[in-house]
Amino acid sequence: MSYADKVFIDTCTDIIENGFWDTDLPVRPHWEDGTPAHTVKKFCIVNRYDLSKEFPIITLRRTALKSAIDEILWIWQKKSNNIKDLNSHIWDSWADENGSIGKAYGYQLGVKHKYKEGEFDQVDRVLYDLKHNPASRRIMTNIYVHQDLNEMNLYPCAYSMTFNVSGDTLNGILNQRSNDVLTANNWNVVQYAALLMMFAQVSGLKAGELVHVIADAHLYDRHIPIVKEILKNPQYDAPVLKINPNVKNFYDFTVDDFELVDYKYTKLDKKIEVAI
Repeated sequence: MSYADKVFIDTCTDIIENGFWDTDLPVRPHWEDGTPAHTVKKFCIVNRYDLSKEFPIITLRRTALKSAIDEILWIWQKKSNNIKDLNSHIWDSWADENGSIGKAYGYQLGVKHKYKEGEFDQVDRVLYDLKHNPASRRIMTNIYVHQDLNEMNLYPCAYSMTFNVSGDTLNGILNQRSNDVLTANNWNVVQYAALLMMFAQVSGLKAGELVHVIADAHLYDRHIPIVKEILKNPQYDAPVLKINPNVKNFYDFTVDDFELVDYKYTKLDKKIEVAI
């Protein structure tokens, strides 16, 4: 079985069996029909993935690699906040009439800041330090900018990455304030595992551990039956992710530079409704 399958099963089981229901509380999210979207949650779930051993994608159901990569490049490479630069429609519910999601996600990564070494945005600062100062304990990004929250159509969920180099190995910590586990847990893991692998490759490093810290890991009420069905699905070995080794510049990566080899999964025949 894929190690990511085990993590997903353990996380969902823990939430269902030991989680806290917010049924009696007023909640912001709602379903498309206007019904409040309630959840059962666990506080502070921490999962670790060793990328040197296998790529952490679940086989219990399909995680769409190309779409996940497209979104992470939209945020980190294009530094865009407009859905017109994105090939999927996952952000449509939070975009305005011009396609903008406000001063969120890619917008924040693209803001330039002054340092003694020069002026960088957050992504270029990380890439600079990985090459010139890998021993630094300050290689991190943060897009949860309080002064701009009122101009964001959705507050960032995955809001911070901390990178740390040990010898020739790059490790990372993804901090997430909120995670819709059925819809986005493995999606986010796949994205940031791939991001860490991209950064490692262009910096002459090996990819090590990705640690995923979730403050509020939850399952929505309407998702519970689907989750219980998925947890009974067959489990397969993890596929191998191949990344084009000829790419040496982060800004040259495209979705076509990624290939999953021997990806086996169980097809999900139900549509997953997303709370908004």
